[in-house]
Amino acid sequence: MARPRPSGAGLRIKSPELLVAESGADLEGHGLRRTMGLFQLVCFGVGAVVGTGIFVGLSDTVAEAGPAVVISFVLAAITCIFTAFSFAELGGAIPVSGSSYSFAYATLGERMAFLVGWCLLLEYGVSASAVAVGWGQYLNELLNSLIGWELPAALANPPGDGGVVNVPAVIVMVLAALLLVRGMRESARATAAMAVLKIAILVLFCGIAFTAYQQGNLSDFAPFGLSGITSGASLAFFSYIGFDAVTTAGEEVKNPRRNIPLAILICLGIVTVLYCLVAVAAIGAFSADGVAGTPAALSMIVNEVTGSTVGGAVIAFGAVVAIASVVLAVMYGQTRILMSMSRDGLIPRVFERISPKTSTPVAGTWIVAVVFAIPAAVVPLDAIMNLTTIGTLAVMAVVNFAVIALRRSRPQLKRSFRVPFYPVSPLLGIGFCVYLMYGTGVETWVQFAVFLAVGVLVYAGYGRRHSRFRADGASAEAGPGAGADDEPEADAPGAKKAAAAQAPRGA
Repeated sequence: MARPRPSGAGLRIKSPELLVAESGADLEGHGLRRTMGLFQLVCFGVGAVVGTGIFVGLSDTVAEAGPAVVISFVLAAITCIFTAFSFAELGGAIPVSGSSYSFAYATLGERMAFLVGWCLLLEYGVSASAVAVGWGQYLNELLNSLIGWELPAALANPPGDGGVVNVPAVIVMVLAALLLVRGMRESARATAAMAVLKIAILVLFCGIAFTAYQQGNLSDFAPFGLSGITSGASLAFFSYIGFDAVTTAGEEVKNPRRNIPLAILICLGIVTVLYCLVAVAAIGAFSADGVAGTPAALSMIVNEVTGSTVGGAVIAFGAVVAIASVVLAVMYGQTRILMSMSRDGLIPRVFERISPKTSTPVAGTWIVAVVFAIPAAVVPLDAIMNLTTIGTLAVMAVVNFAVIALRRSRPQLKRSFRVPFYPVSPLLGIGFCVYLMYGTGVETWVQFAVFLAVGVLVYAGYGRRHSRFRADGASAEAGPGAGADDEPEADAPGAKKAAAAQAPRGA
């Protein structure tokens, strides 16, 4: 057997076997319980995706692209499909809670893994805030339809958007935290029920809107040209954020090597078809100009088509449930990623503590809820969406590259799913991610650069010094291109046994 070649001090790549062994991902994960089957995992994925992006963000996307918003949704979906293949392969090969963070640790090293985890604060934590911001619009629509009363604008919107503090956003995040700390079984059941309900509500909307469909509403199909479609796709991408949350459940899923890849692909297929139908139905019934910039657009369209507030109230109820389920699922993903980073010593240990009573990271969940409730209460939705989008796209580009890196370094690693048309698919995934990042605008790029710079400083000041991988003197694999017969040493409990079971033949 070849001795492992030392990687650079800044790389410190952790082998997939060591990651799996440390998390107990093939057994019971780090004190977590395996309670989720394939159906619940698909519902969890749908629950993490379908929410503010389609119920609230549709009007902004239509304002950018016009009727060609359908193309924007397809373009965003194509980006996600290529990346979904990469997530499916890596999720099946490394079924741990860290998702993209762990994938980067196994391929690109500790520093890049930390920066990916830092960007995941945007995809999960900040996106939870962004999603929560839109909850108040539909809550007021529902209250107005049911009892003729709604929350004052000062309490239902953030500053800069007609309000002082967004109280509903804080409430929905607290409710999600309360459910999450009770246990994953309860959270999964609630998410599954909410996912089924909101799919039914969107199908109902399409059925009503198509009765008023007018062909002429799509005649001026792309009024803003290719630039409008690209800008629309960058905004539409926000509507897909969260499908990769499926991989954060790696230690709480039954048969994760089979169910994680399947759930990702099924979830993305359902969501793409649903979004395109909703966009065509909305514009066909009410025109692009009517939908653009209209708060709670779906409820308004149903009210106009039916001549009654009852249908709008049903849609508003579905939106309230949908957005709440996204907050729940995304907040779950954030706590599991922070748990993995804490397990590696890169952030404080409080995030890895699991309650023996509920088998959940109670303290970490409440910290996430409190920290991200603040921007949800006081920051407008538009100010959050673009930064969240560019951070997520950057992470997805890294995941696509990680597939290529792991194929080169560990070609014989056990994989329950393989990216089709390799290496074309991951390379196209990277290309589409960069293309949509370009569409977010210069201001967003500057904000993102500052955000990354802060991440580098945090890693240098805390993460690098407290890394358990570094402190324990764990042997790291060489970077991409290392021979498949390199055998990583592992000092974590059970790591040697896991490595022996999963190591490539001939090692």
